[in-house]
Amino acid sequence: MLKLLTSRNTSLLLASLGASTIAAGYLMRENARISAAEKRKLYPPSADYPDLRKHNNCMASALTPAIYAKLRDKITPNNWTLDQCIQTGVDNPGHPFIKTVGMVAGDEESYEVFAELFDPVIKDRHNGYDPRSMKHPTDLDASKITSGMFDERYVLSSRVRTGRSVRGLSLPPACTRSERREVERVVVQALSGLKGDLTGRYYSLSEMTDLEQQRLIDEHFLFDKPVSPLLTAAGMARDWPDARGIWHNNDKNFLIWINEEDHTRIISMEKGGNMKRVFERFCRGLKQVEHLIQERGWEFMWNERLGYVLTCPSNLGTGLRAGVHVRLPKLSKDPRFNKILDNLRLQKRGTGGVDTAAVGDIFDISNNDRLGRSEVELVQLVIDGVNYLIECEKRLEKGQDIKIPAPLPQFRK
Repeated sequence: MLKLLTSRNTSLLLASLGASTIAAGYLMRENARISAAEKRKLYPPSADYPDLRKHNNCMASALTPAIYAKLRDKITPNNWTLDQCIQTGVDNPGHPFIKTVGMVAGDEESYEVFAELFDPVIKDRHNGYDPRSMKHPTDLDASKITSGMFDERYVLSSRVRTGRSVRGLSLPPACTRSERREVERVVVQALSGLKGDLTGRYYSLSEMTDLEQQRLIDEHFLFDKPVSPLLTAAGMARDWPDARGIWHNNDKNFLIWINEEDHTRIISMEKGGNMKRVFERFCRGLKQVEHLIQERGWEFMWNERLGYVLTCPSNLGTGLRAGVHVRLPKLSKDPRFNKILDNLRLQKRGTGGVDTAAVGDIFDISNNDRLGRSEVELVQLVIDGVNYLIECEKRLEKGQDIKIPAPLPQFRK
């Protein structure tokens, strides 16, 4: 009956039955029919614009009221919105160690639908890479690497990781339970086809025994429920640990995380300083995994402008982080240390990850860039840069001076 009320009939009914009671019930029923998108349109974009005055991340630097007004009411085919993209950057104004991006993608289409914000953020994070006019190179030929063996008196371990996303399924911030489970099913089935030194098994977080869990913790393989506010604010920890797991080969030097920050994180690692061997295994395993995925009718998210598409814009392109744990007791105390790292396009973290500080003069040193250079170029950059850091450490041990190297370009135009 209420659906048929005209404004005149409504007035008569309110007058006869009690205006406050009927009005409240009528408005509640009408409001319940309004979709989330329609509710947003009841208010101007300026009423929803976030207060970013105390923020220091790439998103906050790029977002303007005009861009927000243009994009606020757009949605991707998977119903992902601009506000969901930027929520982590709104909730987390800054970071003590690195300048964060401040936004994530909910699906592959996010990078197109919200390109007017993602593009300047990508350009800021990736040191001028223009996703509208530039193309990203890919190169997984490990034979091109030179001087890939570090001095093991300084380098304790070597590691290369990347991420891959399965096309057609929403990314972790936005995926449904069924999509997350489909990622797990597709990837685990593919991994069962790995042969030789890459043969291994999968451990589901929800089905893991206490003994298996403790073993993986002891071996530093296990990833736990995300606690970083950068990840939790982006919705990464929903339904934990449903459809999450860890796969590793029998030699325990090739590892794949499933449904953490990305659909997959592929990692090659070992103790010591043989980065070339680590990268060779990384390239070989990655090619085999992609082939096995394709055999089952799926493919990874990729395009020539952004390279491999991942949840965070910081990981676009190669998605690659080649890193070493290196002991630098003297150089780390030198006031030129940070400038040397900047010029070599390197970043430092604590050995416990992005949210940790260094302990005992041991740093996790890795490439700062992901996009605009190929995998081979980035690994070689890390090798050359870390060798320079070690040479500086040796010179300081002898009481000799060191020099700040000339700045390296981030990519070839």
